[in-house]
Amino acid sequence: MSNSSEIKLNVNDKQVNAYLANGGGAGILLLHAWWGLKPFFKQFCDRLAAQGFTVLAPDMRDGQIATTIDEAKALMEKSNGEFVGDVVLAAKEHLRGMVAGKIGLVGFSMGAGWALIVAAAEGEQIGATVLFYGNEYADYEKITSKVMGHYSDNDEWEPNEYVEKTFAAFKTANVDATLHIYPGVAHWFMEEDRPEYDSAAAQLAWTRTVEFLKKNL
Repeated sequence: MSNSSEIKLNVNDKQVNAYLANGGGAGILLLHAWWGLKPFFKQFCDRLAAQGFTVLAPDMRDGQIATTIDEAKALMEKSNGEFVGDVVLAAKEHLRGMVAGKIGLVGFSMGAGWALIVAAAEGEQIGATVLFYGNEYADYEKITSKVMGHYSDNDEWEPNEYVEKTFAAFKTANVDATLHIYPGVAHWFMEEDRPEYDSAAAQLAWTRTVEFLKKNL
């Protein structure tokens, strides 16, 4: 049985909210998309906790939640990337203090970009990294975790050429990476509260993610 709570992280003397779903097992840092820490991401934490993981999701948007793309763009423009990075690392440290062994990263869109940055910066601490339709340049040579990516075959927000480039770079860097492509879906296809949601692809990606995390953490 998992239990969930809102906790506070101290980041550069500021109080930052985070959502903790404690299933008692290996740690997972969940990094939300640009919307903010909306209910869907908390529910995703709960679902992972029900599978036995200890899941922490920091709020990278200071309590604000966008419901439209325009609102999300506005939040993105106001966002201080350096502070967000500090929030992510503070959450990672907090989580590591709660669990034994390596932790996993699960990131959505913007959060997937942060997951790659953390996987590269904190290589030895990370055992598994799951990317949902997001990408970012990082020092892939430093990634020692296994990586699994879930992407569309035609995503206007995350063009295939960039995804293919990243996964080719993983190969060059000897990163053990698995790329899953979901034909015909759009960006945010995992998110039940979005019009882009695709239940069949979301269910398949969920099953693959849980198996991957259980195997590698």
